[in-house]
Amino acid sequence: MNTSAPSSVGRGIFYICVAAVAWGTGGAAAAVLYDTSGMGPVAVSFWRFAGGVLLLAAGHLVVRRRTAAPAGAPARGRWRHVVTTGVGLAVYQTAYFAAVGYAGLAVATVVTLGSGPILIALGSRVLMGERIGRAGAVTVTLALVGLVLLVGGGSAGRASAPALGLAYALLSACGYAGVTLLNRKMGRDGTSGSPQTTALGGFAVGMACLLPLALLEGLLPTSGDAGQVLGLVAYLGFAPTALAYSLFFAGLATVRATTASVIALMEPVTATVIAVLLLDERLTVTATVGSVVLLGAVVALTLGEQRANAAQQATPTGTAQHPTPARSG
Repeated sequence: MNTSAPSSVGRGIFYICVAAVAWGTGGAAAAVLYDTSGMGPVAVSFWRFAGGVLLLAAGHLVVRRRTAAPAGAPARGRWRHVVTTGVGLAVYQTAYFAAVGYAGLAVATVVTLGSGPILIALGSRVLMGERIGRAGAVTVTLALVGLVLLVGGGSAGRASAPALGLAYALLSACGYAGVTLLNRKMGRDGTSGSPQTTALGGFAVGMACLLPLALLEGLLPTSGDAGQVLGLVAYLGFAPTALAYSLFFAGLATVRATTASVIALMEPVTATVIAVLLLDERLTVTATVGSVVLLGAVVALTLGEQRANAAQQATPTGTAQHPTPARSG
């Protein structure tokens, strides 16, 4: 394992921050596609996955030609990891889009992203023995309060079926938590293979899962400029898909799952900034306060993660050679 844990943790946190910002830009791109292309959320998700697969496959071929094959973890059981990741990606992204449609953006975002850290914290404790401690729990709570203020402080959307939307949002949160926990566990244990390979396999499986639903919904665009539609699909496949998930899976190898899920809350902050700067939306006082609280919680939890790992490295002789789940509090 890596003996320079503090620097590895810092790199992992940076990777997850970049991934969260990329996800935030993806929401704006998808919204433009909905308005201009005539495609629904499942079709957009399918083309996003397809673009990610093409880019990741091309990158994988280039890397394989330039470097020798790494002596990674045993291949036995790797297919289950990839299939589970792919199904989880398809479920939580498509369920989130459905939740937005039925319950509105605010409810879907708060329930999905707000439930994620809670489910992940519980799963991390049960499955991997990771504890965030009392201070960490307070910080996570503050992050969720900030998320509620940020999203709730925006314009309210109309809800056509609130109960169904809530169910989809919870399903999305479960899928997100499952993907995060699985990849955190296997990344920490060194049994996941490269993040790019995991993302490639996961998106290929997810694309196959989405294809039948996308065909029923309508796979091809029915309106809009072909060049703009293609450009937006290409962007969705690159930044918030191929790049973001490769970095997110890489970050999970060194950053605790709960911390990663809170850092990922930078996604709605990024989306809000884009809406204000590029879409002429106005930021309310409540949303501003929520953004500040959420970002403060992200910074606090990030610093706590680095301190916990630094303390772990400073433990008595021998323990730094065998990393265990970091504990703070």
